[in-house]
Amino acid sequence: MSWLRRYAAEVTVVVAVLVGSLFTVLNDGAKPAHHAAIGWVLTLLACAAVFFRRRYPLSVAALTLVCCALYYPLTDPDGLVLLAFAYALYNAAAAGRIRGAALLVVAAMAGVTAGEIGSRTGRHVDNFAFFLMTGWFVALVAGGAVAHYRAEAERTKEAEARARATDERLRIARELHDVLGHHLALINVQAGAALHRRDPGQAEEALGAIKDASKTALQELRATLGMLRETGLPSLSRVAELAESVGASGLTVRTEIDGVARDLPPDVEHAAFRVVQEALTNVAKHAGAKTVVVRLGYGADALSVQVDDDGRGGPAPAGNGIRGMAERARALGGELTAAPREDGGYRVQARLPVR
Repeated sequence: MSWLRRYAAEVTVVVAVLVGSLFTVLNDGAKPAHHAAIGWVLTLLACAAVFFRRRYPLSVAALTLVCCALYYPLTDPDGLVLLAFAYALYNAAAAGRIRGAALLVVAAMAGVTAGEIGSRTGRHVDNFAFFLMTGWFVALVAGGAVAHYRAEAERTKEAEARARATDERLRIARELHDVLGHHLALINVQAGAALHRRDPGQAEEALGAIKDASKTALQELRATLGMLRETGLPSLSRVAELAESVGASGLTVRTEIDGVARDLPPDVEHAAFRVVQEALTNVAKHAGAKTVVVRLGYGADALSVQVDDDGRGGPAPAGNGIRGMAERARALGGELTAAPREDGGYRVQARLPVR
């Protein structure tokens, strides 16, 4: 049954050709058949070729045309082999072989014209039938072309939908990584400090920082879920709060502003905030630094973000952090670099165009 469902169209065409041809022969029984064996061989060959139309659409259309070119001059009475060619012609155009199908139409009508001119028994196709046949073939090619372009449009739409879904998954992954990774890294640093501090007062201070970081993490997670509904995007107004939370781990965070601070598009501010957040997280986890400088430069057509630390420098840590920052910058048409500084430490620098 699965085979029949797959080849239902081909089976329908073959049945129509065979039954129609048999009916024509039986109705013309008064006249002796002319080259009947050759006629049936060509009919069966055209019908068999139809089943290969998916793999070889243009070749099948050409083969059925050859069968018609041999069948109609050589045999009598005329069957419905032309129907197999018409179906193969439409299929070739629907498969995207539009030019080839159009050339087959030209070849078919040129063959009919040559046959009519060279016939010794008079015309078999009058002007009305000739133009009707031409219009029929042209309509088949045009219909197949329309079907092809519609299918292409559907495939393009599906590909775009898959791309959008992939981008959305990446966006969610970046958000969760930035939100949870930053605060969990601070909690880890503070917990390690609390374990190694013998002074109860210092341990209590570290535990207080852990409590604040976990509270902020929950708030950030709620804000991220709101962001997925296009509300509550974190902005640059929270950089000071971010610097304070990182400062609780013992780092000195200094923020500098170049140019005149102003409101920017939400997606630019959000990306800038996440770049600063991820850069500070990496400093707290890996750099062994004492001081971090965050510079925000408000240009006429772009926002620059630069985070410098005085840590050990060296190659970037393996993970998704820097890749996620770079993806955010590229998504806005900008760029991001992350590399050790010549005078020691590490620098993350991003340029985010302001549309």
